Amino acid sequence: MRKFIEPSELMINSDGSIYHLHLRPEDIADTILLAGDPDRVPEISKYFDRVEFTMHNREFVTHTGYYRNRRISVISTGIGTDNIDIVLNELDALVNIDLEKRTIKDSHNCLELIRLGTTGALQADIEPGSILATRTAIGFDGLLNFYEGRNTISDAGFEKAFLEFTNWNPLLAKPYFVNADQELYDRLKKNRIEGLTISAPGFYGPQGRVLRLPVADPELNNKIENFRYQGRMITNFEMECSAIYGLSALLGHKAATFCTVIANRASRKFLDDYKSAVEKMIVSTLDNLSRKLII
Repeated sequence: MRKFIEPSELMINSDGSIYHLHLRPEDIADTILLAGDPDRVPEISKYFDRVEFTMHNREFVTHTGYYRNRRISVISTGIGTDNIDIVLNELDALVNIDLEKRTIKDSHNCLELIRLGTTGALQADIEPGSILATRTAIGFDGLLNFYEGRNTISDAGFEKAFLEFTNWNPLLAKPYFVNADQELYDRLKKNRIEGLTISAPGFYGPQGRVLRLPVADPELNNKIENFRYQGRMITNFEMECSAIYGLSALLGHKAATFCTVIANRASRKFLDDYKSAVEKMIVSTLDNLSRKLII
């Protein structure tokens, strides 16, 4: 007998939509672009041939439509891995749980989840305006540590080397290392810099920024910049990728992240006109998605 999921665990609105996203299964495509900023959703969907559905609840904005005959959804997540926990679990529920019966479906449905964001580079040779394709995400957020199976998807060797090199503070959440889906990453990575990306649980202290509060380890960013593992170096900070990769891996979805570099923490550069660079990333990603062959 299938397990019944209680109303307190899977919350459904009176109109049949899932609680936070206010979406029904038919409202989303199998390919979903994720943007942190709600205002970026119309900046993406304006390139669609047509938009067939829109929804807005809190920071979660959804547009579903067609680009060159491919059905695509764009959803804003807001900032942070805590929001990703909501978005990923609810998207998975829409395609893999029967919302009326409150039971898990017999067949598994796989989503393509592609984050289009902005980021700050950590290596001086990465120019603002570049696009980073995250091959591996490093979670400083601790979200995945709450889920069974965390150790099955984290690269144990990478994790151990990083903890030892940084002399990791035991008061902080234990980092996890998760890869992008290889097929999706390879299909969309053309003309983009390979990234080893940290997802931080905040913008200031967790990324080494000091305003009035000192940070616990003033040398952490320097350690991060100098860390090397199997010839790879950490390239950038952002705030969502690790949870997208981790939850997607556990739930059986494909995920990849592409971010426009708008600042370089090492060289202290900032890209004033970053919106035009983000727009180029959007257009190139849509074009790559519309092609059948891996490029």
